[in-house]
Amino acid sequence: MNLPNKLTLLRVVLIPFFAMFLLWQFTDFNILISLLIFAAASLTDLLDGKIARKYNLITDFGKFLDPLADKALVMAALVIFVELGWCGSVPVIIILFREFMVSALRLVIKSGEGVVVPAGWFGKIKTAFTMTSLCLIMLLKGLEPIGIAIPFTGVICNILIWISAILTAASGIQYLTAYWKVIDPGK
Repeated sequence: MNLPNKLTLLRVVLIPFFAMFLLWQFTDFNILISLLIFAAASLTDLLDGKIARKYNLITDFGKFLDPLADKALVMAALVIFVELGWCGSVPVIIILFREFMVSALRLVIKSGEGVVVPAGWFGKIKTAFTMTSLCLIMLLKGLEPIGIAIPFTGVICNILIWISAILTAASGIQYLTAYWKVIDPGK
């Protein structure tokens, strides 16, 4: 197994630890610890792709697991944020719908034409913005238990989640438009 695939697997392995620290209130620093784990996992996403492309280490396993690991990490964070009351469910549903739609679209294209749909630039921007926003939200929320309250934290968190949802929806529309001919060949 090559290094990019090991980094992707590491991202998957870090998800339960991230969730554990975010959900269990056993220390004032648990949210900040969770933030560090999430940030490390997010960095593996940046590194695995760069290394795979630079050293021509792109594999089918990586093409399969990398987007799945990204979605699992982000979805774990968003679902926990809803559970903790840090964001509403509507933007999370929008994000979930887009992720399922793009995954299904990729399956149809792969089975029909045998082409793997790579992540587009808009999708990469969406992922980077969302992961950065999730880190910022955890930072803001993680400072509260140690006595550092940032004004309007709730408003800031909701704005970041909604921007992520809008970027995610727009990215989904971009995929759908680009590959519509595959799912509806009569058009």
